[in-house]
Amino acid sequence: MKAIVYSKYGSPDVLQQMEVPKPIPKDNEVLVKVHATTLNRTDCGFRKPDYFIIRLFNGFFEPKVKILGSEFAGTVETIGSKVSTFKVGDEVFGLSTGKFGAHAEYICVSESGSIAIKPDNFSLEEAAAVCDGLMLANGYLKELDYSQPQKILIYGASGSIGTAGVQYAKYLGAKVTAVCNTKNVELVRSLGADEVIDYTKTDFTLAGNDFDYVFDAVGKSSFFKCRKLLKPRGVYVSTEFGYLAQNLFLTLLTPIFGGKRVKFPIATDKKGDILFFKKLIESGKYRAVIDRRYPLSDIIEATKYVETGEKTGNVVINVG
Repeated sequence: MKAIVYSKYGSPDVLQQMEVPKPIPKDNEVLVKVHATTLNRTDCGFRKPDYFIIRLFNGFFEPKVKILGSEFAGTVETIGSKVSTFKVGDEVFGLSTGKFGAHAEYICVSESGSIAIKPDNFSLEEAAAVCDGLMLANGYLKELDYSQPQKILIYGASGSIGTAGVQYAKYLGAKVTAVCNTKNVELVRSLGADEVIDYTKTDFTLAGNDFDYVFDAVGKSSFFKCRKLLKPRGVYVSTEFGYLAQNLFLTLLTPIFGGKRVKFPIATDKKGDILFFKKLIESGKYRAVIDRRYPLSDIIEATKYVETGEKTGNVVINVG
């Protein structure tokens, strides 16, 4: 099968399209013929790790996982002997955040893993561009007490995680202030944001001091910059470790002093979450945001675009 392989860390040019053996499903696995996947910040971060912790998990000097891609949508081609909930021909979608492997024509996924039948009202492309952003938004936002009114500011509201965060927070009943650039103001407003701040025209840190939660969905701000936005016991979260991994240390230190805190939730993918995402989509309360589409052979060009930091929503890779 065709796959995008990288055998060393480095620039996008380390990515190569190669012929590799087609995977064989175990008894409890399904073999999915991948129709579409995505190219996201996680793929870029593993390809060229700036943080020691990534090398700790994926190899110090060269990557252990050589095929990236965590989101997929496609068709079940083969099922293992013990699989009972899927059949050949089913259209499915899901995540493979532990093993990656979706930047290829085929991927094996455990029946009990993060995989579900594709929502009826989504195309395969749309279904591929859902789970990573929603998984992270869910991991960062679900623990708030929505029985009380929650006021949330989402910085970087037009990216993959940001567009998911706006929609998910509104679904949970929060009042959302979204921060993005000029070209995406109307898009973010259409996703349900109560207020949208164009950061190219207005300093978003002057938006008030009564937010329960500040969610930096792109990792380009800091607790120290956003601190004044928070209520006395408000919480700041970011999708990145921050300068000198400060968000990890602040997660440990800020609770000691009381008051405003930093949290660094670890989002994980579970089958139950994918099934919930499916219901959310089929209820009409979530839509996929797709910026650009590239064929698998143009993975380097797609990567360079994602690394500009200017993508809106998701970049989809069409595999076959």
